[in-house]
Amino acid sequence: MKNFLPQDYKKNQKLKINHSYLIEQFADYSNIFKEVEKVVKKGDYTLGSEVDKCEKSFAKRTGAKFAISVGNGTDALLLALKALNIGSGDEVITVPYTFIATVGSIVTAGAKPVFVDTKFDYNMDETLVEKAITKKTKAIMPVHWAGRPCEMDKIYSIAKKYKLHVVQDSAHIIGAKFKNKHLVNFGDACTYSMHPLKNLNVWGDGGFIVTNKKQLAKKLFLLRNHGLKNRNTCQIFGYNSRLDTIQAAVANYKMKNKLDNITKKRINNARALDRLLLKNKNVETIRRYKHLKEVFHLYHINVKKRDALQKFLIKNNIDAKVHYPTPVHLQPAAKFLKYKKGDFPVSEKLAKTSLSLPVHEFIGKREINHMANKINKFYKDR
Repeated sequence: MKNFLPQDYKKNQKLKINHSYLIEQFADYSNIFKEVEKVVKKGDYTLGSEVDKCEKSFAKRTGAKFAISVGNGTDALLLALKALNIGSGDEVITVPYTFIATVGSIVTAGAKPVFVDTKFDYNMDETLVEKAITKKTKAIMPVHWAGRPCEMDKIYSIAKKYKLHVVQDSAHIIGAKFKNKHLVNFGDACTYSMHPLKNLNVWGDGGFIVTNKKQLAKKLFLLRNHGLKNRNTCQIFGYNSRLDTIQAAVANYKMKNKLDNITKKRINNARALDRLLLKNKNVETIRRYKHLKEVFHLYHINVKKRDALQKFLIKNNIDAKVHYPTPVHLQPAAKFLKYKKGDFPVSEKLAKTSLSLPVHEFIGKREINHMANKINKFYKDR
């Protein structure tokens, strides 16, 4: 048994154009230390005043009436399902092209994940959802992949038709909008992650659930803190999934001082790469639509000779990654679901052709041009 992450950190840091940007992003840590010092002087480490402030700010940013902070993005998904009474015997429709946490939260809640394929923009194919609905279906869990909103009006319309809940995996998508509306307007809840590599990140783990439904919010506030109504009254049995006050202080600093610039810079970098790669017939960029405000947690291209290109880029100090080489339905943990290779052809093709390039706020014009030039050179030389 071994923690595999330290080895990954060391390997990634060697590359000049890197997906990881945490050292640069928190180079002003002395300013954040001042905010942490305030927490230390108050001593309110658990659900302290900075948490209240963080929830209020996050609700405003996401257009939600209520924001409930939790320990991490995975807990956000799980608690949203539990608060909607989804569990044993129920089915939740989602996609196989996602991080394992999406599906893991459904299984942990006691429900069964039912997959529908994605489109070539990596998001749920809304035209397949209705066919997947059974008498056991209780919810749809769309994943807004890489910062691009799903077609939520169509998904939400199906959900209302069949009286299903909608829990959106919004881990990648802080600041995005669909048809100029906040995503919280299209379902029961949106769940967010503040993992260190997310657009809004903290010094560890953290997450949020946002909703416009008062009763759901009340239940979530209970569930995240052992079901305690007050210090001495347990109203329901719940969980321990509280956002640390210190992490809330970090998030507050980021939201006040950095997040708007982060979002703007990522959008600009992605658009620049779109333009520079447009004429390369070996590279398929994702078509952009005016009704989608994308925020680019990741920047994806679909390419020929993906593995060879990845090795070439890494050799040239560019941290090209594959998110992800194996769809969830083909993971060892998913064997009990009895899916097989070929069941979701688009997701499986994306797993073979997808490549992620860094577009974070510390990537400048020079780096953008360098990445595009190297990709174009790779195919020209072949």
